[in-house]
Amino acid sequence: MRLIFAGTPEFAARALEALIAAGHTIALVLTQPDRPAGRGMKLTPSPVKTVALHHGLPVYQPLTLREAELQAPLRAVSAEAMIVAAYGLILPQAVLDIPARGCINLHASLLPRWRGAAPIQRAILAGDAETGITLMQMDAGLDTGAMLSRHPLAIGAEETAGQLHDRLAALGAEAIVALLPRLAEVVGEPQETRLATYAAKIDKAQAHLDWQQPALALLRQVRAYNPVPGAWTLLDGQPFKVWQAETMACAVRAAPPGTVLRADGEGIEVACATGGLRLLEVQAAGGKRLSAAAFLAGRAVAAGSVLV
Repeated sequence: MRLIFAGTPEFAARALEALIAAGHTIALVLTQPDRPAGRGMKLTPSPVKTVALHHGLPVYQPLTLREAELQAPLRAVSAEAMIVAAYGLILPQAVLDIPARGCINLHASLLPRWRGAAPIQRAILAGDAETGITLMQMDAGLDTGAMLSRHPLAIGAEETAGQLHDRLAALGAEAIVALLPRLAEVVGEPQETRLATYAAKIDKAQAHLDWQQPALALLRQVRAYNPVPGAWTLLDGQPFKVWQAETMACAVRAAPPGTVLRADGEGIEVACATGGLRLLEVQAAGGKRLSAAAFLAGRAVAAGSVLV
């Protein structure tokens, strides 16, 4: 099939690779403009652009697609369909109407649950037992189009957002390749709006651990914000990231929330509103990610210290 592909991060790059391997003709690749990255803030291409250039595909990086003249390159390639995966630009109706068979979105949740920008993190934060991939016929709404196929995936009890992302990326790539040969015969299923939830974008402030919360809720934060932006707290007034943790039994009101109960080779144990959290992998400001044991070998954390 002759396709336009629109996507930006690694999640989308996996789908693009799969479509190329399946023999589809990628007439044009849309992706976000190169962004500064790394210590030197050097302009860096997106993962999707990297894949496209490796395969010699034409790349288009508009800042917007709202003006008719910016839509002209899409019209010129006469694509049958456009595959969209975490592209990062809103597509106006005029763009959705360009491909003969419309635009198909590859979304990392079981719609209508977790429409929006951060479905993987929100599913973990909510304690969902499963998530998945939905292939959706795009319309002008935010992830509101008819569902072409849904692919459930169980969420591991200790799984981080990064680990779940990788499994969903692989599942999404398989799902879109499987759908396209039968696209003409698939009838979309309308979403039940009453079941919709919204996955708002994550920012660094939301990753601040509030020790007044139960230990289980804090553990979900640690998992959901690994690898980006990283769950954090303050130790001696300095940012202190928590990359891995586990809940632990804790005597009722053993100490005020945020109090370090114990710090040794097994981890740094912190009182929560209910229960406790044992920190297993941490990172001090300006330092490297370390096991709690390795961190404590170079810096003492006394029982009674308070994380805020």
